[in-house]
Amino acid sequence: MRFFKNKLKKSYPQAKQWGQEQVNMDDTRTSSDLDENIEKLKAIFGNTSDLEIQIIQIVDNKGIVVYLKSMVDINEVNSVILQPLAQLNQHEYQFMDWNDMEMVRQKIFSGLSYQAREDVRQITVDLLNGYVLILVNRNSQAYLFSLSNTDYRSISEPTTQTVIRGPKDSFNESLQVGMTLIRRRIRNPRLQFEEFVVGTESRTAVAISYMNGVVDEGVLNEVRRRIQDVNLTALFDSGNLDEAIADETFTTFPLIFNTERPDVVAAGIIEGKVAILVDGSPFVLLAPTVLTDFFQSPEDYYHSFLIGTFMRLVRYVSFMVAMVFPSLYVALVTFHHELIPTELLISVQAQRQGVPFPAVIEIVLMEFTFEVLREAGVRMPRAVGQTVSIVGALVLGQAVVEAGLVSNVLVIVVAFTAIASFVSPIYNFSTPTRLLRFAFILAAAALGLYGVLLSLILMVAHLVSLRSFGVPYLAPVAPFIVEDQGEVFFRVPSWADLRKPSYLNSKTFNKGKVSKPKPPQKGGGDEKSTVCVLIVCFSTQRLLGYY
Repeated sequence: MRFFKNKLKKSYPQAKQWGQEQVNMDDTRTSSDLDENIEKLKAIFGNTSDLEIQIIQIVDNKGIVVYLKSMVDINEVNSVILQPLAQLNQHEYQFMDWNDMEMVRQKIFSGLSYQAREDVRQITVDLLNGYVLILVNRNSQAYLFSLSNTDYRSISEPTTQTVIRGPKDSFNESLQVGMTLIRRRIRNPRLQFEEFVVGTESRTAVAISYMNGVVDEGVLNEVRRRIQDVNLTALFDSGNLDEAIADETFTTFPLIFNTERPDVVAAGIIEGKVAILVDGSPFVLLAPTVLTDFFQSPEDYYHSFLIGTFMRLVRYVSFMVAMVFPSLYVALVTFHHELIPTELLISVQAQRQGVPFPAVIEIVLMEFTFEVLREAGVRMPRAVGQTVSIVGALVLGQAVVEAGLVSNVLVIVVAFTAIASFVSPIYNFSTPTRLLRFAFILAAAALGLYGVLLSLILMVAHLVSLRSFGVPYLAPVAPFIVEDQGEVFFRVPSWADLRKPSYLNSKTFNKGKVSKPKPPQKGGGDEKSTVCVLIVCFSTQRLLGYY
């Protein structure tokens, strides 16, 4: 890509930044001469085929209607702009001052959202955003009406974060739709949106959302500063922005949370986080984030707290299994036979009879093969991708075992490891386990269990050094915050969850005083029930003692 850009600059040295191609931008104001304004617009947009400049006759004056056909709704332009201008009753409007565009707007377009501009640069930006420009001769004031094309993918179920119980809507590529989905869940005037423009060529709209009076001002200002300092040529997805504003680049762990579920974003905003929406991307970023966020799912709070706690513990165990299980196999089979029960050791060694490779080569080949199958299943057409990946894994696994290249136990280890890597609610969090798995395997092949333990220590040291917009990545475990431990490994009941995470430094720290629900008391019913239970227990004990 850089080579292509350099060749482009050598072949076309006159190419400059956006908005300065072939027009003198020193005079950025519109002119009262209509022809001069037309020449400026043609010079800025060049020979693009979607630029439409229509000359109109308004009574005894001449004007133009300018828009980009690719960015506006053509039917709306015809019905709302062109037809009212064409059907004017000249006797009714013949005494109107057509040089006063404000009077024209009030008489004809009073119901439309508009912008009054005299800056050519800002007019260009508005045209690129789907506005329709109206200019009249002998008048330098330009009026732009918002008629942008709203053809976006409809709201559907999440594709990467499936839902069993809970809201089934997800963000799409429209920035306005994303803001609407958040506003529907947080009907509070303190919910704020701020918009930025990122990308010197793409001019992509980016919005941040937060709760005024809840979010930490230091975090909010840091998010603003990093977005404003982004120097990208083009921004097409929130993943590009994620890499540009993250605290650390050389790490496999995601430092910014991303999701396509509006309920997750709304919950994060209420806690005191900042949501970052990118126009054209269905994934919304949440900052700051910590490691424990990737083990929590909103469905934990839509079920019983006991079920939510159990599923959360399953995710923690699965994360460790997906990362260290293959390396433990290599260490035990290669160095530490005494740690394996005798019957199991005999069975494993019997299956490895005739295998030509050592355990480390055997498991690296199988892990790499599975990664190839996983990537092929993702990239292939949806109709055949899943079938090819499943059939390929079954056929290939059976074939390599029958050929004597790997043992049956190894196939079980690789399969269980792969299944455990899919347990994470956030897909991109499975990537660190996939990469670190190979490092753990090599360490185990060199040093055995000591290598696995050393790798775990280095990984924890790396995690402790990470920050997400100044917040420690391992909070509230390191540093250890006692009051925040209720939502780390367990899911406490809603009536007991009274505090927001203290590491976010939210201004409104408490979520609200909620008491445990109790049955209604009616005339001492509780005391009577207690007495009845004691009588039954005493009678049962006497009967059991009698027999």
